[in-house]
Amino acid sequence: MIFKVYFQESNKQVPVREKTQTIYVEADSEREVRTKIADRQYNVEYVEAVKGNYFEYEKQKEDFEVLEIE
Repeated sequence: MIFKVYFQESNKQVPVREKTQTIYVEADSEREVRTKIADRQYNVEYVEAVKGNYFEYEKQKEDFEVLEIE
């Protein structure tokens, strides 16, 4: 499953909507996503599953790229 992660670049930053970034990660669960990106020191705001019509919509974006993180 693909998950969309909303985050701030540093876990020391206070979340500000204009500075929120996103990445896509393939994993089996939200917990696995958080484990995979734990070493990046992101301030994760929200993790959501991307599936169905929402997945088709996201795939059309030019910056859509699923990160392969072990």
